[in-house]
Amino acid sequence: MKEKIYTIPVTEAFAVECECPMCVLEKKLEDECIDYILGPSLMEPEGRIETNEKGFCKKHFEKLYNRQQNRLGLGLILETHLTQQNYNIGKVYENKKDAVKKDSEMSIMKNLSSKVSMKKTETDKMVDSILEVLKELEGKCTVCGKLEHTMERYIDVILYLWFKESDFKELFNSKKGFCLKHLKDLLEGTKKFLGTKETAIFVTNLMEIQMENLERIREEVSWFTKKYDYRNNDAPWGNSKDAVPRSIQKIVGFCDFS
Repeated sequence: MKEKIYTIPVTEAFAVECECPMCVLEKKLEDECIDYILGPSLMEPEGRIETNEKGFCKKHFEKLYNRQQNRLGLGLILETHLTQQNYNIGKVYENKKDAVKKDSEMSIMKNLSSKVSMKKTETDKMVDSILEVLKELEGKCTVCGKLEHTMERYIDVILYLWFKESDFKELFNSKKGFCLKHLKDLLEGTKKFLGTKETAIFVTNLMEIQMENLERIREEVSWFTKKYDYRNNDAPWGNSKDAVPRSIQKIVGFCDFS
């Protein structure tokens, strides 16, 4: 198989013995992204603009902090991100607070009548506007955005290699399937990157591998539970000793178990 710079991360991930090679690929990409944000990105205006606007989801804030790599850098990111979000939320509040004050001074009778009429009060409008800002922020994450974009490109590479490189196709077909998250991503990728005939061929192949391995891991978990029966004390564990964490990862993707 002829290696190119954009195929190397994919082939390296698929060479790893695991429950989902795409989890290996995504984890490596995520680690690189965290390192970049705590390093070179701090000095790049475009990077700071992005982190100011988007911030990070709970999971990636935890990873950034737990890395303990550049606490000053993380502090600087937090400072400017908070400055941006304080401005966004404060702008909505400042524009509406005088009108909201009038709502708070309404008589009880007027208050009741406004609720009956179902007409939006200025307070309702302000709450809705602040909620809109918060929900928009909640749906953003600098790391998640980069992962989603790059993983989509990798799926394109995977599908290309599967059809064009027999060595990669053999490697792909020798794997233990994928976690359900990345199974979904691969299926969605066929709709973006393949025609009808190619989709039918690839999906049939993929699902045969996936169903075989979903049943395999179900059986491994089943044997794990049966090993707690005293009658099976002397029976070998087989591949079931770590079946619980592997089965969780098979369902939801990579987990950082402590």
